[in-house]
Amino acid sequence: MDTVALQAHLLELEQRLLQPATRASVAALDGLVADDFVEIASSGRAFGKDEVLTRLPREAGLFQYRIEDFSLRLLGAGLALATYRATIVDADAARPPRHSLRSSLWRHEDAGWRMVFHQGTPIAADRD
Repeated sequence: MDTVALQAHLLELEQRLLQPATRASVAALDGLVADDFVEIASSGRAFGKDEVLTRLPREAGLFQYRIEDFSLRLLGAGLALATYRATIVDADAARPPRHSLRSSLWRHEDAGWRMVFHQGTPIAADRD
């Protein structure tokens, strides 16, 4: 897969992970998240795959996400770093939109591309 096609594919996987139907499905999440997955939340707390598979289905549909400025950097054979800016909106519009810079490390495994690391850092709406 060439770099342009890989970027489009990993963007689609990132978008899939933000969809309520995917977030509600442990099976769908399990297929996209590597067994050794680690997430560092904006609180600074680290989560493993088991915690993510428990937490995300409970949050499904509470938020809407938009990805902007997606870019991809190949780090080696079967390893890619995705970075982007996300806007998060509460489904009930109880709070103003929140913004974050996000990075995800994707690894190609036998079953396809799976996320092994993710971190989101909150930013102000007008910050680059």
